[in-house]
Amino acid sequence: MPEGDTLARIAIVLRQALAGQKVVAARGRPGGAQLAKVVGATVDLVEARGKHLLIGFSNGLTLHTHLAMNGQWHRYRPGERWRRSPNRAVAVVETESAVAVCFDAPTVQLIETKALAIHPQLSRLGSDASTNEFDLDAALTALREPARVEVPVGDALLDQRAVAGLGNVYRSELCFLERLDPFTPVKDVTDEQLRRLLERGSQLLRANASGGARVTTPAGTPSNTYVYGRTGRPCLRCGALIRSKTARSPVYGNPRRVYWCPRCQVSASEAAVPSTART
Repeated sequence: MPEGDTLARIAIVLRQALAGQKVVAARGRPGGAQLAKVVGATVDLVEARGKHLLIGFSNGLTLHTHLAMNGQWHRYRPGERWRRSPNRAVAVVETESAVAVCFDAPTVQLIETKALAIHPQLSRLGSDASTNEFDLDAALTALREPARVEVPVGDALLDQRAVAGLGNVYRSELCFLERLDPFTPVKDVTDEQLRRLLERGSQLLRANASGGARVTTPAGTPSNTYVYGRTGRPCLRCGALIRSKTARSPVYGNPRRVYWCPRCQVSASEAAVPSTART
């Protein structure tokens, strides 16, 4: 699933292409969003909110999309051949100079802009870690809510209601960077550790929003990630073989694969046992 940095990049590209431009044509999939309603309006806003993308129009309507696992936004010049089949397009917005096409997204809604404040998903989003306005204290408070005390810290970072923008890549990478077992309950993670996770996550999201491959490691490192996607490969820090497993998250219903180093990310209970006594 695209993470907050990906959506931030999409917003930058589409904003450059569409902002201030008059919509000359627009359409959705059959039975979907009635995008013909925005023809003649001007694009006033293009912004990402966590993993959601909003395109606001001068006639009081906003196009809301969520890409989930397979959705993508593409930008084309008028007349340019699309890189995906037109049959997979779920939203098309055209101006005289650009064509923005959303493919395969499961969520495509045209809603009144004034209704964004009460939208069932958007109104419940936590502070967006991919922006300069990220409210770290609000995110920390949200992670400490009673409903999350028993949730594994890796899963809690995925909860968009607590902090928007972080996804599965960052869940694994941040826990590695802070030497935290991703399965440690939030109640056993200190405020200082949570604050470092959030600070580092926001820094990485903003750095990766500028484009190019997503990177969580320093320049010159032989991998773009420390643990994510590296099952069975040696840890870049200690040499132990990276482990992973697919687990069903209490935050997301679909199973997600979690990656970690068994030596660098020892759980609190394991750390209390002398190393000679571990199997």
